Amino acid sequence: MIRCITFDLDDTLWAVDPVIKHANQSMFDWLEQYAPEFTRCYQLQDLMHLREKVLEQEPGIAHSVTLIRIAQLKYGMEQAGYSGDVLEELTQKAFEVFLHARQQVEFFEHAREMLAELKQQGYIIGALTNGNADIHKVGLSDLIDFQFKADDVGQMKPHPQMFEDMLEHCALRPEQVIHVGDNPQHDVEGAAAAGLWTIWVNLKKEASFSVASKEVNCLSEIVAKVEEIKQAAVKKVAF
Repeated sequence: MIRCITFDLDDTLWAVDPVIKHANQSMFDWLEQYAPEFTRCYQLQDLMHLREKVLEQEPGIAHSVTLIRIAQLKYGMEQAGYSGDVLEELTQKAFEVFLHARQQVEFFEHAREMLAELKQQGYIIGALTNGNADIHKVGLSDLIDFQFKADDVGQMKPHPQMFEDMLEHCALRPEQVIHVGDNPQHDVEGAAAAGLWTIWVNLKKEASFSVASKEVNCLSEIVAKVEEIKQAAVKKVAF
């Protein structure tokens, strides 16, 4: 029997690109006021170069978007001439500005209604994300029961660790869980390899992805697909 449904967040329940664009701009506006030497040295488009630089130096943080963001800010601050306590304080405060803005999301149509209906049906609802969106800060704590982030797990999907930690947390078997997400590799292949049922959120209507248990082109279709998987799971047990 299906007991739990887990969701990816970014690009599954909302579009992430405009969120990150807004968060980066908010951070740079703050930096222009409080760390002007940084913005004299770097522009928004330089963030990718800073990211690549710190990952060359610290490949062990590749699983964590939070650690990468802090490291690139700190590296840039150092290159701009900041040091000591000032360096640490500016880095932390700039990251806090980014993270606050990063939680300001606009849900896709039907997202909250779909989650509410599944919760009303009695399913445990979870979030599994490679990003640093927080269910409490984006306004989903009333609908989602728990969350696992790559930051905390130490591995990004499709690595099995996040799925395994979720199963242990819920005390469930893989066949009792459906994972819903937009990324064919991170969400569908990763969850399927861990033994979960999967729903691919294909809002862009790309070529069908055969590994997925089910596919939807609109979030309003998810409740029906969950029911189809539920019936398939019952038949699978019967045989």
